[in-house]
Amino acid sequence: MLPRLTIVGIGDSTTAGTPGFHSPLEAPPRGRGNPESQYSYWMMAAHPEWVVLNRGVNGQRSDEILSRFERDVLKERPEVVIILAGVNDIFQGYPASFVKDNLCAMYDLAEGNHIRAVAATVLPYDIAGTSESRVMAEVNGWIEAEARANSRIFCDTNLAVRDPERSNRLASTADGLHPDVAGYRRMGNALAAALVEAGYSSNK
Repeated sequence: MLPRLTIVGIGDSTTAGTPGFHSPLEAPPRGRGNPESQYSYWMMAAHPEWVVLNRGVNGQRSDEILSRFERDVLKERPEVVIILAGVNDIFQGYPASFVKDNLCAMYDLAEGNHIRAVAATVLPYDIAGTSESRVMAEVNGWIEAEARANSRIFCDTNLAVRDPERSNRLASTADGLHPDVAGYRRMGNALAAALVEAGYSSNK
């Protein structure tokens, strides 16, 4: 039997599984809705030896996610944390620097506690205007560059779910704001592949 790997996914609606699923933080104790509408489901489906805890909360900005990092990540003592945050900041008009500062703080908290951080890019949404798309591109470019410079695990979750013909739009969505089940499956597969590449498991 393969050893179990504990992973925490912390973030906003795109971690929680909105609109099809309410996370365990939103609907205690096990969440509510279609479990396939969360990337964590697909990661565990591909790797039963992994435990992926959904710690997403719909509507939260990166500073709000940072404020619960100790409770929802550090106290779980995972080996790995997936950090996906910033879309609500961008939607609300916050600058790229605001997102970067909060992401940096989360990366530092994880790595200072010997937890491997996965830096995931912010997902597109269909009503993003030109300015929002520009800030998102800046944030996502920074996430990748920082991950490469710091030997952090990087996953381009934006690429996994976006329309190949329109890079600032979702390829498939139930509400224009979030991925549908197919999108969450692509996210889960991309994240699982990033962890496998980092040496955490092997394909069955």
